[in-house]
Amino acid sequence: MWCASCLASACAGCTCNLCASAASAISRRSARLAYCGLFAASLVLSFLMRQFATPLLKQIPWINTFDYTQPDEWFQMNAVLRVSLGNFLFFAIFALMMIGVKDQNDRRDAWHHGGWIAKIVIWVVLIVLMLCVPNIVITIYEILSKFGSGLFLLVQVVMLLDFTNNWNDSWVEKDEQKWEIALLVVTVVCYLSTFAFSGLLFMWFNPSGQDCGLNVFFITMTIILAFAFAIIALHPQVNGSVMPASVISVYCAYLCYTSLSSEPDDYACNGIHRHSKQVSMSALILGMLTTVLSVVYSAVRAGSSTTFLSPPSSPRSGKSLPITRYPVGIRVLAVYLANQQWNRNQKSFTR
Repeated sequence: MWCASCLASACAGCTCNLCASAASAISRRSARLAYCGLFAASLVLSFLMRQFATPLLKQIPWINTFDYTQPDEWFQMNAVLRVSLGNFLFFAIFALMMIGVKDQNDRRDAWHHGGWIAKIVIWVVLIVLMLCVPNIVITIYEILSKFGSGLFLLVQVVMLLDFTNNWNDSWVEKDEQKWEIALLVVTVVCYLSTFAFSGLLFMWFNPSGQDCGLNVFFITMTIILAFAFAIIALHPQVNGSVMPASVISVYCAYLCYTSLSSEPDDYACNGIHRHSKQVSMSALILGMLTTVLSVVYSAVRAGSSTTFLSPPSSPRSGKSLPITRYPVGIRVLAVYLANQQWNRNQKSFTR
């Protein structure tokens, strides 16, 4: 018994030392990816809460205030929203604290890069406190999240377009035939994938013998937009490239699929309702990965690029070093919108 107690104390001490070392390492490097790590942890926690927290929420009187039995899906979505709200409040607090910070001589810049043990504690406390919030607050947050998820889709398109343009420019600048051929191959593969996937959408969401005019409209508009993107990119006044347009076309086809797959299982035009659980899980995982990659990319670009949300120049050594304008303020918008998209994915899954 004494040996086990000593072993447990030693393990606890090692864990604390490891956390302290990790926190100090983060403070010496850019904190951008650390904030993204907290956001990714909130997604994982949301998933775990949705899976296992339903019995707990049913025992909390200010959450389970109903005279009738609510389905488990309601408690699952409520758990996700509470984690999302706590995560948003954490980033909002630091965003407000960082308003007006322009260089590293500002004392508040140290708050941005350091104190990670305290930050993790605050993050955990805020999420736990969300379990004490009445349902009306969560309902209001859920309504706001519907608008946030739509706005985040536009933000994702901007990020994807920025990424593909940089990708296209880097290969064009090599000025070698093999890279031009590679660009052509990527473009052709993307367009073939878009049209092939659209054909599958017609099969899945326009079953024979059913009047699915609305589904056909959205799928057709996706195909029309794919052609429109290519025409606009090739227009002389735009001076664009077809490769970014092809990638955006694939992304639009994916968005069309996620929207149509969120239709009710008993809807006659939802042809994949027999495999709804498997399809929803795959769509949920893919949506989560897309969300995390978008937030990580926005954080990296916002902190290091001179063309995306960053000042156009940097002073030389010996002067105060600039930091990204509102480094956490911009990031909190991305995190808030990403939270809303995660909520949207969770709603589609629980249907």
